[in-house]
Amino acid sequence: MTSENQNKPVFITPTEEFDWDNTGKGNDAYKPEEKKKLEELYSTDINPIADHQVIMGTIIGFTGKEAIINIGYKSDGLVPLTELRYNPDFKVGDQIEVFVEATEDKTGQLVLSHKRARALKSWERVNEALEKDEIIKGFVKCRTKGGLIVDIFGIEAFLPGSQIDVKPIRDFDVFVGKTMEFKVVKINNDFKNVVVSHKVLIEEELESQKTEIMSKLEKGQVLEATVKNITSYGVFMDLGGVDGLLHITDISWGRISHPEEVLQLDQKLNVVILDFDEEKKRIALGLKQLTPQPWDSLDANLKAGDKVKGKVVVIADYGAFIEVIPGVEGLIHVSEMSWSQHLRSPQDFLKVGDEIETVVLNIDREERKISLGLKQLKPDPWATILEKYPVGSKHKGKVRNFTHFGIFVELEEGIDGLLHISDLSWTKKFKHPSEFAKANDEIDVVVLEVDSENRKLSLGHKQLQENPWDTYETIFKPDAIIEGVVGKVTDKGASVMFPQYGIEGFAPYRHLLKENGATARQDEKLAFKVIEFSKDTQKIMLSHTRTFQDMAYEKKASEASEKEKEAESTRSSLKKIKDNIEKTTLGDLGALSSLKSDLERKEGENK
Repeated sequence: MTSENQNKPVFITPTEEFDWDNTGKGNDAYKPEEKKKLEELYSTDINPIADHQVIMGTIIGFTGKEAIINIGYKSDGLVPLTELRYNPDFKVGDQIEVFVEATEDKTGQLVLSHKRARALKSWERVNEALEKDEIIKGFVKCRTKGGLIVDIFGIEAFLPGSQIDVKPIRDFDVFVGKTMEFKVVKINNDFKNVVVSHKVLIEEELESQKTEIMSKLEKGQVLEATVKNITSYGVFMDLGGVDGLLHITDISWGRISHPEEVLQLDQKLNVVILDFDEEKKRIALGLKQLTPQPWDSLDANLKAGDKVKGKVVVIADYGAFIEVIPGVEGLIHVSEMSWSQHLRSPQDFLKVGDEIETVVLNIDREERKISLGLKQLKPDPWATILEKYPVGSKHKGKVRNFTHFGIFVELEEGIDGLLHISDLSWTKKFKHPSEFAKANDEIDVVVLEVDSENRKLSLGHKQLQENPWDTYETIFKPDAIIEGVVGKVTDKGASVMFPQYGIEGFAPYRHLLKENGATARQDEKLAFKVIEFSKDTQKIMLSHTRTFQDMAYEKKASEASEKEKEAESTRSSLKKIKDNIEKTTLGDLGALSSLKSDLERKEGENK
């Protein structure tokens, strides 16, 4: 071909049947009449679908990661299998709710979501499940504080640890990833909180089992049981769907302090039905009842007065329990541990584990009780008390304990005496006997009184010395003035100490007033006048105020006396003068009388 021919344009005649509207599209072209027929066919066979609506779909197949869902549309949709994991039982043919995300995405694919469909109707379904007490399924997503997070109807619900099972769950992680059945037990619509429980389903099942088991129970029936829980007071046993309590006292004939000493969790053993309450679903179990009663093995000839050996198993405030043979115990009361009338703690004599010999005081085989004694192994020291501790005898004793009124002093094992607080010292006053001595101190005492019948001794300490109050009586005479030191001052008064005599007295507050109007102060040295002395009550009442008040009274009295003397002298002088006057007057009267007599005599003669 020449170059000239190459430059000539080529004209192509277009085909009349070519559809320019479909140019560049990947699908086959349809003629208009064919397209119209297809659209009419689709409009009759395909449901009208709109975006963002919830409809029912059918699972028609599964891929590795998705489920194929038919919703009656021109194409099928896909739902991720992760949205269906809450129910692994889904299969081909099952119907599920789906949310239409889009009827066509960029690739023309129908986009569906089961999760969103569930979420839109989840609260309606949750409330319905609670109202109808419905059993629902959920997927345990993860663990959280105090429990688990469960996916139900596309929302997250809380499963508390206490609601997982009827028995305590130690490891929550074993439930993560599992699909379980639940019941909705609580809903908070304001905070969008849902609480579910798996435990209630188990309890309902157990309740029906309990009713059946309880109907078959009989007292004395022996059953195999499993240790379910151990407490300080007993063991809960699983009888195959119903629990019974094996109390600690019914585990062994011997004494145990805690059930863990003889039993352990998940242990299987035979127990006997002691009692049961069908209404309250309570069952009392026994273990020791399956073994012989130890009292049946106790020596039939054992009687009061016999000596027996045993082991201290328990110490209480009131005594000690001694196991004489396995399962048989006797009590030594604290009063039977020592001949002393002053009771002490059982721990002072015994400790748990001690192997000791005792005396049988009483045995009651019907009540299965034994009273034992310890002090009976020794002679009664009170039998010879008058010979060993006569009145006036001096001894050394050990301070055992205190009361507010005195000290109990032990002279020997079983012999205690009371040293009264008033017999501690002749001169010193004690608010409490513990100020005089301490526990376990050795002190000298003298026997003041013996009451062998009531097993009582009265002791004294101050009586070991002469009574200084005999001497004080000659010094602290009423109105005597002695210098003393003021002790602590209170609103009632102050003690006054006389170190030179080793004694003290008391001055009422009003008697502490000084001549300058001030009140005496602590540690101040002042003169005090004795206003009262009592040897019997050992009291000395003092007054500083009286020391200067009485001097003023004496001065006034002296002055009054002088005035009285002067007045008396004056009265005497006046009396003498009066007497002289009276004598003169009487003399004159006598002369006049004589003169009158003479005149009368003379007058008679003249007649």
